[in-house]
Amino acid sequence: MKIPVRWWVVLSVVLSFVAMGLVPAFAQSGSRPLLLVANQTDHTLSVIDPAAGKEIAAIPVGGVTGHEVAVSADGKLAFVPIYGDSGVGRPGTDGSSMSVIDIAARKVVGSVDFGHGVRPHMPLYEPGSGLLYVTTELDKAVTIVDPKTLKVVGKIPTGQEQSHMLAVTRDGRRGYTANVGPGTVSVLDMAAHRTIAVVPISGTTQRISISRDDSMVFTADQTAPRMAVVDTATNRVKTWIHLPAVGYGSATTLDGRWLLVAMAAPQQVAVVDLGTMKVARTIDVPPGGAGEILMRPDGKVAYVSCPSGKQVAEIDLATWKVARMIDAGNKADGLAWVK
Repeated sequence: MKIPVRWWVVLSVVLSFVAMGLVPAFAQSGSRPLLLVANQTDHTLSVIDPAAGKEIAAIPVGGVTGHEVAVSADGKLAFVPIYGDSGVGRPGTDGSSMSVIDIAARKVVGSVDFGHGVRPHMPLYEPGSGLLYVTTELDKAVTIVDPKTLKVVGKIPTGQEQSHMLAVTRDGRRGYTANVGPGTVSVLDMAAHRTIAVVPISGTTQRISISRDDSMVFTADQTAPRMAVVDTATNRVKTWIHLPAVGYGSATTLDGRWLLVAMAAPQQVAVVDLGTMKVARTIDVPPGGAGEILMRPDGKVAYVSCPSGKQVAEIDLATWKVARMIDAGNKADGLAWVK
């Protein structure tokens, strides 16, 4: 069949755009964005088609209880630390590895060996350095992994027990860990591999997030319904955000105006106005509680894991309502986006 000249022209233009990088990667490869969910009790990683709102695969993570997940820069690999069968600070097994999952092949293809029981929990890929950071609670540290070789290449001491979650500034220079049992936040120099400060918060704290301009760090007091706001310029608590109930996971919207805070007991998400530091509204989440919060890269949707409900709530940020519930695995927890 002879192809008309005009179609050859169109094809040549498209190929030129691809060569110049003007066509998105997913269009070149035929892939599409995905949402990943770490399911603690099922020991699986859910692969969700966010457009259809459906789980398309449940990949065994190759170990007991993976709580969190991170994705490689090219979107091909997922990293799931194998924490063990215990809760933070409680008796149980001590995980010593991190599974590496080929997302397209839907299987574990490698492992990071930490050498001993460390209870690895929160992985975070830092694009500037190209390194993978993982909180390793029993080492009182953040362990640094080269995602290309899958080897441990360094450690950053936090100086505190139970360094559970990690947030890093957008320039990659500073890190902040929520230290659950001590109820503190460690401030880390990521390049120098040292602790700069330890900020007292409360008797117990959970989760951590950072503002879009890196000026504030948020962590939830587990002894009272409030969020600590740490000033990153002074490394001190500058104020408190009072909540309707004890908070848990949090995340800022991409425009920097709002902080969303999951509150498991009332099964709600609080929406905090960061201009006034007050709760502007609450969003009811269907039964299952509220755990981690992830913003979609276009800024229009927030995903909230609902652990006991085996689902993820999709919140429309224009209407502040749950648009739909997406089925995942039992005790759905950590979330990550694959571009």
